[in-house]
Amino acid sequence: MDTRFGRRRALAGLGMALASPGIVRADTFPSSRVTLVVPFPPGASTDTTMRVMADKLGQIWSQPVIVDNKGGGNGIIAAEAVKSARPDGYTLLATSSMTHAGNPVLYDKLPYDPIKDFEPVTRMSLVPMCVLVTKKLGIRTLAELTARLKAEPGKHNYGAGAISASVAGELYKMLAGVDAVYVGYKNNQLAAPDLNNGIITFMICDVGSAKMILTSGWADALAITQTEPFPALPGVPSAVQAGMPDLLFTTWSAFYAPKGTPREIVLKLNKDIIAAGTAPEIAAKLDSMAGGPSFTTPDGLMEFTKSEIEAWRKVVRAANIKIE
Repeated sequence: MDTRFGRRRALAGLGMALASPGIVRADTFPSSRVTLVVPFPPGASTDTTMRVMADKLGQIWSQPVIVDNKGGGNGIIAAEAVKSARPDGYTLLATSSMTHAGNPVLYDKLPYDPIKDFEPVTRMSLVPMCVLVTKKLGIRTLAELTARLKAEPGKHNYGAGAISASVAGELYKMLAGVDAVYVGYKNNQLAAPDLNNGIITFMICDVGSAKMILTSGWADALAITQTEPFPALPGVPSAVQAGMPDLLFTTWSAFYAPKGTPREIVLKLNKDIIAAGTAPEIAAKLDSMAGGPSFTTPDGLMEFTKSEIEAWRKVVRAANIKIE
């Protein structure tokens, strides 16, 4: 056999393989448009922060980065779409804890597996929630709210505009040993007027929504659901400071790619997303929106996702929460 011919044939085969549209190389990625699939409608907090990231990533990559809103089904529609996308890094799920921690616990069956069907890229934010109370009752502390609810069981309502908010509300009720009637809303903003009017006594929502409601002067903030105060809401006590150290519940956002996306592409995405989110002007924007960066490695996001599923499971089972 002519070894020179054999080498030429091998090199030609390698060249064809590299030129194949099915092969994605990290050193040339991305060479065309990248799509961030967001499982919420335009204007939602996750959508807003992801649009900030999309603009910066477009600058870094010199390629268009678009946000594709696939709302509905508690994120199931969006997650399933990304699960079925080509695993080449050009379609990413830009999501929240709902798809990858809440749904796996709340639904008996899902058309996707949060661990087996995705390649974790990086967490983007880790944000606590805030306990808000109507101004109508003159309640100033979490202890006062608990005392009022205990003194008047079943006579007070609490609202939630997202499943994560209702789970956080149930966690508070369990820890405080109080009774309150749940009132559901399509989003936290729709719950705010009822909080202002005293139709609902309290609600627990993400910090971004809480900032908007507090700016309207419609409520008072009693506690942040983490161990330390949160800079975006200065003066609001942490759960520890408010006397309920186990009232810990966070919302978060993250990027996932379809299962099978090459490791080198996942690592490139991780590096570039972190670069985008830590750019001074972007970090400042995210902080102002109460979505400050909290990035991880891909492996770190995998372990975090698993731990969050268990954290949700503990509360959901204890409170017997079910999807209506």
